[in-house]
Amino acid sequence: MNKVIIIGGGVAGLMSAVAAISNNSEVTIYEGNEKLGKKMYITGKGRCNLTNACDISEYFDNIVSNDKFLYSALYSFTNDDVIKFFEDNGCPIKIERGNRAFPVSDKSSDIIKTLEKYLKRNGVKIVLNTRVESVITKEEKVSGVKLDTGNVDRCDRLIIATGGKSYQATGSTGDGYRFAKDLGINVTPLRPSLVPLEAKEDYIRMLQGLSLRNVELTIYNNKKTVYKDFGEMLFTHFGVSGPLVLSAGSRIGKLLEDGSNLNAAIDLKPALSYKKLEDRIIREIDANKNKEIKYLLSGLLPAKMINVFIDLLNFNKHLKLNEFTKNNRTDLINLLKAFPFTITGLRGFSEAIITQGGIDVSEINPSTMESKKIKGLYFAGEVIDIDALTGGYNLQLAFSTGHLAGESASI
Repeated sequence: MNKVIIIGGGVAGLMSAVAAISNNSEVTIYEGNEKLGKKMYITGKGRCNLTNACDISEYFDNIVSNDKFLYSALYSFTNDDVIKFFEDNGCPIKIERGNRAFPVSDKSSDIIKTLEKYLKRNGVKIVLNTRVESVITKEEKVSGVKLDTGNVDRCDRLIIATGGKSYQATGSTGDGYRFAKDLGINVTPLRPSLVPLEAKEDYIRMLQGLSLRNVELTIYNNKKTVYKDFGEMLFTHFGVSGPLVLSAGSRIGKLLEDGSNLNAAIDLKPALSYKKLEDRIIREIDANKNKEIKYLLSGLLPAKMINVFIDLLNFNKHLKLNEFTKNNRTDLINLLKAFPFTITGLRGFSEAIITQGGIDVSEINPSTMESKKIKGLYFAGEVIDIDALTGGYNLQLAFSTGHLAGESASI
C-alpha cells in the first residue's frame, strides 16, 4: 500500500487527504497545532467563505499570481465539486452576494468538522501537536520526515501543505518554505497580501471607525491607474481596510517594494456623474439658502467626514449657502468624486489574509503538483506562489491544489 504523509492540517492538507484516501493509500497528517484547520476558524469573520460559485472560467480574472499554472487544478476539482463534497457529507452550503459560498450554519467550524469526520471515518491517521523538523530524501526521492519528537516516519510520497506566513498566531510559521529551500527548491519573495494599507494623511486617521459602502477606489502610480474597484472600505488608526482595500493590497505590494509613489482617490458618489451631482447640489442650495454649509454636507456625507471636508476645502464652517460660490461648488464636487490620500505601505503578515509569493511554480508540475526536482514530493495550497482576490477564491485554490496533490500522490 502506498504511504502518504501530509504536513499541515489546513484546508489544502485536509483536502489532499480526502483525495489520497480515495485511492486506498495509507495517509498520515502531521499538524503542529492542537486542532485541525486553525486558520479556517477565523476566515470570513468566522463564517468561512469556502469558495465562489461563479463559472470556473471566471476564476482566472480573480487570480493575482500564476493563473495559468492553476488550470489543471481548478478544472480537475472545481467549485461545484467543493460544494458537492460538503453537501454530500452533511454540511449544506448557501450562496450569497457576489457568488460567495458559506455553510448554511454560518460556522467555519462545520467545514473543519465535516472534513475531519470524513478523514477519520476513512482511516486517516491525524497527529496533532507534532511538528515536522525536516524532510528526508534519498537520491532525490522522498523517503520520510523527521519529527520534533526525534522520531522518523517513512513514506512513499509527501505533500507539503503548510500554508504561508500570514496569521502567524494560527501556526503559519513558514516551515514549508524552509523545507523547500533545504531541498534546493526556489522560493519567490514573500509579502503580505489581502492586507490593509497605511496612509500618510492625518485626516484619514481622524476618520477611524468610519465604514463606507458603494464607493469606488482608484490607485495611481504617478498618473497611471494601477487599481480600480467598487465596494466597501473602512478607515482605521493607520490608514484604510475593508474588502475593497484588501484586494488593492494584493495588487500593489510589488509596486510599493519597488519604491513607487502611490496615490489613491475615493469616489464617494460613483453612481452620480459630475453633472448630476452638480444639479443635486444646486437644488439643495436653492431650497436652503439661509442654512449653513454643514446642512448641505450632511446630506452628502457621513457625519464624521463633514469637518474633514470643511478643513480640506478651507470653508468657513458658518458659510451660508446663499454665499456659496461656483468655485466653492466645483471644489466640493471634485473632492466628493476624488477624496485623496497617499499610500505609504502595507500592513504586516500578522494582518494579512494570505501570503503572496512562495514555492516557485516553475519548480512544480501543474498537472500533478509534484516537485520537478524531488520525486514523490508534492505541494498544495498557500505555500505555493499562488494567490487571488477576496470572495472565496483563495480557499478554492487550496481545495483544488490539495485535491490534485492528494490524487497524484496516491496513484
